[in-house]
Amino acid sequence: MPVNGDNIANCVLAAFDGLPSKSKPRRRTDEKREWVPLSGIVLEKAGGPLECVALATGMKCLPTSRLPQASGNILHDSHAEILAIRAFNRFLLDECAALKADSNRFVRRREWIELSDEEPQPFALVQDVKIHMYCSEAPCGDASMELTMAAQKDVTPWEVPPAAEDGAQEKLRGRGYFSELGIVRRKPSRPDAPPTLSKSCSDKLALKQFTSLLSTLASFILSPRSAYLSTLTLPRSQYIADAISRTFSPIGRLAPLTLHSSPTTYASWQEAGYSFTPFETLTTEREFVYSRRSVSYGLEKESQPVASNISALWTPRVHETLVNGARQGRKAGDLRGASAVSRRRLWEAVVAIVDAEGKQRLNVRTYRELKEVNGDIMLAKRQAVKKASKKLLLGWKQNVGDDYWEMNAA
Repeated sequence: MPVNGDNIANCVLAAFDGLPSKSKPRRRTDEKREWVPLSGIVLEKAGGPLECVALATGMKCLPTSRLPQASGNILHDSHAEILAIRAFNRFLLDECAALKADSNRFVRRREWIELSDEEPQPFALVQDVKIHMYCSEAPCGDASMELTMAAQKDVTPWEVPPAAEDGAQEKLRGRGYFSELGIVRRKPSRPDAPPTLSKSCSDKLALKQFTSLLSTLASFILSPRSAYLSTLTLPRSQYIADAISRTFSPIGRLAPLTLHSSPTTYASWQEAGYSFTPFETLTTEREFVYSRRSVSYGLEKESQPVASNISALWTPRVHETLVNGARQGRKAGDLRGASAVSRRRLWEAVVAIVDAEGKQRLNVRTYRELKEVNGDIMLAKRQAVKKASKKLLLGWKQNVGDDYWEMNAA
């Protein structure tokens, strides 16, 4: 099958169609139609068919005030793009746990000669695998600002507030101040919604071009070297060339940190399997049946669709329906409601693999301790990559508050 935007989209859309109705937008009693964004990860192995291995829907985000109660059990960011990447991390960890020989379709055991202090992970993606991503909407934040401007009744730029001492525009929330481009934005929300420091999907995807798609937890087990996104597919209606170039390309806001401008830094990253790896953007004529455009078709302005409050999450081994960052039907914060892609469950998966490998158990007590370097060269390299790349993303402010829960607490 040729690799193009339509085929990648079809792969994800077909996987979504197979989900049960409880994981899809509802038929409401008030006759309102619901819409929701969809994202998915598709793997391409040389000579084989495209295969969707992770997908998610969603558009909600946890307020900053609720983070201290999350305790690793509640998802902070339930936007489809971020959930799909978390689901992909879960898929890879499950593939590692199920690996019986030297390799399977997508994951392999690394040879001893490949291992080093900077890159000690026992597993990696199979080398001829390419990673593709489909999104039914332009990622929120910088990549969608032109679309946001075009949707305004009054396109007069808002007055920009003074910069804070750290140079960040503290009032630049969501889609506000849409004339400001090339900056970090928080997740969009209603003006009366509690504030969040969760960064936009545009900013998080830009960062993944430096750190790979692997989370910190997954990077303990898998090398980042072959875990970078190859392509991003968007519906043609959501593709603005200037916005995508500005947000993600080496000639946009990320230009200061390239191989040519910082070769010493770049060489240091490569020792640990990291590099600046920009993805190609493809387009598709396909539209998701629950996209805002599809659901709005034929409706009067006063009958515009409403956002769905549920998220679907799927891999070949995991299927969940989520509400407010927890499994549907469970109280938020309840351990039994923790998603398979929550911090706690991903940590448990990593520990199980470490134990099965007969390696020394990671000697940390809290999630905060996990993310601190403490002399670990591999972690130090990853932190250096994140620090350098965040400097390019103007206004990045850390989202903290869910860091001190104990890893082994019941």
